[in-house]
Amino acid sequence: MTEPESAAGEIPVPAPEDVPFPGCIALHVDARDVDRRILRVREVIPVVQPGILTLLFPEWLPGYHAPQASIELFAGLTIKAGEQELSWKRHPVKVHAFHVDVPAGVKELEVHFQFLSPTDDAQGRVVVGAEMLSVQWNGVLLYPAGHYARQILFDAHLTLPDGWQQACALAAVGAEDSTVRYETVPLDVLVDSPVFAGRFMERLALDDAAQVHLNIFADRPDLIALTPEKVAPHKMVVTQAEKLFGPPAFDRYEVLLALSDELGSIGVEHHRSCEVVTLPTYFSEWENTFSRRDSVPHEFIHSWNGKHRRGDDSWTPSFDRPIRNSLMWVYEGQTQYWDRVLCARSGLWSADVAMQAIALTAATHEVRAGSRWRPMSDTTRDPIIAARAQLPWPSWQRSEDYYSEGSLVWLDVDTRIRELSGDTRSLDDFACTFFAAEQPGSATTNTYRFDDVVAALQSLAPFDWSGFLRDKIERKHQDAPLQGIERGGFRLVYRENPSDYLANAEKVAGNVNLMFSLGLVVDEQGRLEEVLWEGPAFDAALTVGMTMLEVEGEPFSARALRDAVAMAKGPDGRVRLKVQAGAREKAVEIRCTHGHRYPHLEACDGARPRLLEILAPRD
Repeated sequence: MTEPESAAGEIPVPAPEDVPFPGCIALHVDARDVDRRILRVREVIPVVQPGILTLLFPEWLPGYHAPQASIELFAGLTIKAGEQELSWKRHPVKVHAFHVDVPAGVKELEVHFQFLSPTDDAQGRVVVGAEMLSVQWNGVLLYPAGHYARQILFDAHLTLPDGWQQACALAAVGAEDSTVRYETVPLDVLVDSPVFAGRFMERLALDDAAQVHLNIFADRPDLIALTPEKVAPHKMVVTQAEKLFGPPAFDRYEVLLALSDELGSIGVEHHRSCEVVTLPTYFSEWENTFSRRDSVPHEFIHSWNGKHRRGDDSWTPSFDRPIRNSLMWVYEGQTQYWDRVLCARSGLWSADVAMQAIALTAATHEVRAGSRWRPMSDTTRDPIIAARAQLPWPSWQRSEDYYSEGSLVWLDVDTRIRELSGDTRSLDDFACTFFAAEQPGSATTNTYRFDDVVAALQSLAPFDWSGFLRDKIERKHQDAPLQGIERGGFRLVYRENPSDYLANAEKVAGNVNLMFSLGLVVDEQGRLEEVLWEGPAFDAALTVGMTMLEVEGEPFSARALRDAVAMAKGPDGRVRLKVQAGAREKAVEIRCTHGHRYPHLEACDGARPRLLEILAPRD
């Protein structure tokens, strides 16, 4: 066996240093080719000395918690020094790095390439449509290695189709024809400031100071069906968030909201903005889409929890440095806890609907077996391991459970603080002291460690918070963490009818969720989307990807399946199906002795309803 070939001749990638990059990089992105969905890029990069210059395509992206850069969509790279085209060479392992040998006397390089955005969902998330697009700057630039991102200045220009409008956290300092020039900012701020643009747009202030704006883009103008009743709870999200977290760490904030079935759905946080692509009928069918109203609150909360304050191993000085996610159960888990709370406090949801959402989360973890072998802390690696790829057995494998299971742990923390303090303190106090900006308007990220979280909790209610959190986060468990619900004055129960929240979530997703009876989720065409590990469908050897053809001898339909579950209730209950797996068909029976089982929260007699107190708006 021979040793691998030496990498002695390999050109290293310079490590980032906290020193200024000499000069300002001019960046121009031409986004007019919406038919072919191609973004064309031109950069002018100053150089101060001859020799090897390494240019990097951003790889590790905040908000994605992983190396999610779409390097496969990068194409057509040419680098010129005046009229001379220079050869470049990609690093053989760090494939986001490109080396170019700069001749003597050259003062600047001109770089051209294209970002070939997906034209189909199979290629990745679609970001360019016929009537709108989103530009994430990390996909349309190269930057010089050897510097912290905050030390590299960019002067960015964006050319849009005629008649389109744009919204971005960066100030537009000039415009000529269809080209917008943005304020000069460091690379880290640029990458943290995406653009939404489109033909149909409406913009409105969400606060009295006009500091926070909602920018709505839609595939058609009739989809922007605003009324005061729909706008009011979005305004209350801002009001209640500032009551909860204290002064924000932004000087202005842009909610970028796209109503589209052409662009791929997304929710990504930024310091002074957020990207949300949601249902096209979000406003036009307001009462029929309410289960999806948590996206804007979630991303807005992240301006405090995730952007202003962040776990110390999730911050890196440059986009080629790996992100580590050990405190994602704070960053995302507590944010998911608060988004349920803010939905109720703002009026986006009623308190009942918020409790129904919590019930669904609790029941999901009660029936899932994955915590028996894998602690929640290990799921903080999932952005890197799985990158939200579809999994065959998610209830066993687990995937980013620090969101939902983390939210249940924070409910436990909140109710425990209340109990220990005689209901004089709460997690609201933690949020206000831990996440409030010391210098409002500052874009600086303030990092924290596990011990800082413990100390902040200890100051509110003396307790072994370190032992408690390590047990919940780092150890395996047989049962779901439901103590917060119980201490909140409620218990998880199952009933024959779904909650309004679960029924709406099914409608919006186009599926039938029978996870708590048959142990499966199936779409409206009969294709299995999930099968619960060691559940009844698992025992019948059903798997994701199979298709239900018949239910009790009748052609498959959602109604036929629901009726069969209801009829099966009894000690010998069975649901009989014909399913297709590839070219093979087979008959199966799934045991179903309880009939329908849907999760709800039920008040405990005589218990203080702390959960309702948590969900009540703040004065």
